[in-house]
Amino acid sequence: MTHPPFHLVVGVIALAVALAIQSFTINRLVKRKLRLSVFFLIAYVILHAVLAVRPALDEQAAAILSLERLVLAAALINLVIVGLVNPLKADRVPDRFPAILQDAMVIGALLLISTFAFGDELLTTSAVSAVVVGFALQDTLGNAFAGLAIQSEKPFSIGHWIAVGEHEGRVAEVTWRATKLRTKTGNFVIVPNNIVGKEPIINYSEPAAPTRIQVEVGVTYDTPPNRVKGVLREALGNCTLVLKAPEPDIIFANFGDSSLDFHVRFWIDDFARDEVARDQVRTAIYYAFRRRGIEIPYPIQTEIQKEWQPPDEGARIAEREQLIAGVDLLASLTDEHRRMIAAATRTVVYADGETIVTRGQPGDSMYVLCAGEAAVMLEGRPEPIAIIETGGYFGEMSLLTGDARTAGVVARGDVVALEIGADVFRQLADISPQTVEQVGIAAATRRAELEGARSSAQTAAVVEAPANFLGRMRKFLRI
Repeated sequence: MTHPPFHLVVGVIALAVALAIQSFTINRLVKRKLRLSVFFLIAYVILHAVLAVRPALDEQAAAILSLERLVLAAALINLVIVGLVNPLKADRVPDRFPAILQDAMVIGALLLISTFAFGDELLTTSAVSAVVVGFALQDTLGNAFAGLAIQSEKPFSIGHWIAVGEHEGRVAEVTWRATKLRTKTGNFVIVPNNIVGKEPIINYSEPAAPTRIQVEVGVTYDTPPNRVKGVLREALGNCTLVLKAPEPDIIFANFGDSSLDFHVRFWIDDFARDEVARDQVRTAIYYAFRRRGIEIPYPIQTEIQKEWQPPDEGARIAEREQLIAGVDLLASLTDEHRRMIAAATRTVVYADGETIVTRGQPGDSMYVLCAGEAAVMLEGRPEPIAIIETGGYFGEMSLLTGDARTAGVVARGDVVALEIGADVFRQLADISPQTVEQVGIAAATRRAELEGARSSAQTAAVVEAPANFLGRMRKFLRI
């Protein structure tokens, strides 16, 4: 009885092992790569059967025998490398052995074994000749070696945000031929590996995930730079996408043709949202500048043709006076007093979601809403405890006594408000201290009512006596 040759036994066992691993593993890469081994092993069995059926074809037998053993070697090498370097119970690619490197290992091992085991027979087979011709193509070789260099040097990994030349996106896949980038618009950019190997690469995800970006802004020459920096820091504090650490910084960059130019540099944790973060910062800067009276100048090249109409200050004061007349706290004021306050106040603008006052911070002013709504917030409570509508007011205790803010107030929608400072009330106290005391009595009464309502829902509150409150008010306003 003739026993089957040893290499046929090895081939059949390898085919069974490959099929068993394919059915056992959950790793899709392993399943896909083992298809090649299964194909080669089936081809090997067919070639062996051809030799067994037609042994008389001596001239073809040598070529078929060489090809048969080469196919068996390729199948075994692919089976061993794929089975050893990949996790079989996890659907992932190992970081140290990406798919392209595994392919290189298989090809390298096959070339070494073919050279030493088959000698000149390797060059006589048409299959190997086809491989040599294929890899002799210049572009293919360039892309293949560049892909190997990318995988070995690891300038980026799957999921990193990178820029290669004029292309920018998140790395989706690195193959033998190209690197696939998914752009912010959701499209794929396929960049050949030889171009990736030549172009400078910017990796926005390394060495750490936070990425620094910047926004440029200019102001008029009559604004002190340190004041501008303070307002810019205030604006950054209202931006949720700006990280607190690393801390943002502001650079006075240039004396421009028509402006003092500043670079606002800040950090975000996801480069994919850089445009959204810049939008948020620019919006916050605009509203902060409007509140503080800082002008962003028109470019010097722009010519404004319209005739300049000076603002009607009298009409503005009349509008403010009418708004103040509707505040019950200030009902005791005369028309002259209201006109005096209206002339000394200023209009401030806040964007939706911006903090108008912060709980615990010192203050010396009150606010009357001209337009929009504001939400009163307490620490530890996500929902507002009250909504202040147009014509409403808040902050009167800080105005009269200089007390720290007892609650935070946040804009709901764009808000326009009058800010009445303590200085104007000191001036009013010099003219008519009785009028100021009447305002203080009204404030104390309102505070007692609010504390009483709050104590009904919580524990009993200690309400300050009106005499103590008026004493603190007289001391603060120097009555």
